[in-house]
Amino acid sequence: MSGGHRATWGVAIAVVLAVTGVVPAAAADGRAAVGESREDFNGDGYADLAVAAPSASVGGRTQAGYVAVLYGTADGLSTTGRKVFTQNSAGVPGSAEKGDRFGSALTTADLDRDGYADLVVGVGGEDTASGGTDSGYVQVLWGGAKGLSGASSLSTGKSANDRLGDQGRLTAADVDGDGAADVVTVRNQKNLHVLNGPFGRNGSHAAEQLVTDRYNSRILDLAAGDVNGDGITDVVAAANDQQEWDSRRIAYWYGTRDGVSPYFTLVYDIDGAGLQGGENLDVGDVNRDGYDDIVVGRAVDGYDSDHDAYLAKGGRVGWIPGTANGPDGVAAVFLNQDSPGVPGTAEKGDGFGTDVQIGDVDGDGWPDVATGLPGEDLGSVSGAGSVAVLRGGSAGLTGAGARVVTQDTGNVPGSAEAGDAFGRAVHLGDADGDGRADLAVGAPGENANSGFVWAFRTLPPLGTTAFGNTLLGTYAKNAKLGSGFAY
Repeated sequence: MSGGHRATWGVAIAVVLAVTGVVPAAAADGRAAVGESREDFNGDGYADLAVAAPSASVGGRTQAGYVAVLYGTADGLSTTGRKVFTQNSAGVPGSAEKGDRFGSALTTADLDRDGYADLVVGVGGEDTASGGTDSGYVQVLWGGAKGLSGASSLSTGKSANDRLGDQGRLTAADVDGDGAADVVTVRNQKNLHVLNGPFGRNGSHAAEQLVTDRYNSRILDLAAGDVNGDGITDVVAAANDQQEWDSRRIAYWYGTRDGVSPYFTLVYDIDGAGLQGGENLDVGDVNRDGYDDIVVGRAVDGYDSDHDAYLAKGGRVGWIPGTANGPDGVAAVFLNQDSPGVPGTAEKGDGFGTDVQIGDVDGDGWPDVATGLPGEDLGSVSGAGSVAVLRGGSAGLTGAGARVVTQDTGNVPGSAEAGDAFGRAVHLGDADGDGRADLAVGAPGENANSGFVWAFRTLPPLGTTAFGNTLLGTYAKNAKLGSGFAY
């Protein structure tokens, strides 16, 4: 949900989004053409929803994984025509095996430039002949007039435990400015592996680039956007030291005409040290100044670095503005549940910031941020979970006017139960084409870890589509449906 553009183009995009719900072709990141949503697999003008259950059993194989797809309509997401894809599906390479974790990461882009968005699927636990155990695998399901069908292999890991396409380590954007989408994933948890487009329907691609890490990093999440407004999309990561979880940092690689820059740059704080980051992030122009901003969620609290991380208790969300010189960590704004306007109280283990997504929820032209709190207790109900929506504006992110959704909120089917983990994953996409981002929420702990998903057309929740394994016809035990969405 990111896009890089200069100030005048940012306004133009906002106007087109408000009218059509789609991104114009001239967007600097090159990820959507005229009339095409980044997540519109069938080209009807409505964003579709792909949700993962990488822990699900398929054909008796535990943690083989599946991905479910619901298509958008003028009335929101439709359960008619829903699809479930596994490695046992016709046309999908490979076969469902124990521990493959098909759907461990998802992203979207029009890889073959046919006007339909395609779904890129990570299979982080795949064992491959070339790489060995858990070397990982990346595939693509092709979009078309009838939705997703057919698939191709894109890349495999090169060595054991590469975990190519694993959780959070997958994104797609035009990182070399040639007008074709590229796929970016991670090898050995630290080295960027870039597949340069355009792509053929057989999975072929123009070139590859490996950006090796000089340090002992561990990438936790990837996103893409133009953080310096030069018209070429950059790659941003939440990262830490492989031996020290506490050193969470935000790294970025500039996109150039020659590909991703060979070395990353850290986002720095006012003391000149690496800004304390988090475990996940998204990129988008929250203040609409023409430079994409970084929104980072730091959900895990209780470490020594909390003393150096303002508002770390219970988790926090940070907004870091983009500038002509890149992300400005000194100007960062941080929010948690103790911030003015944000409902609730910051408590250890709430997980505020577990997932962050950027999109204009209320239709005021300013992108907002949705974030999950899967550890939130609701009264005496432990770990029921909630989702907060924080408003964006010209000054960036604010707690003023923030809203919270739980399973106890009116018009939300079901009821809050211990361990539901409502908000473990969140998603913003315009499924009904009204110019406002619709909120989807995953609760992988629902129904004894079978998982469940809710999608709301507006907030307060209205027009809700809710589904679980029963509707999908999938095996429910420990499926943890709602563990992740495509972005």
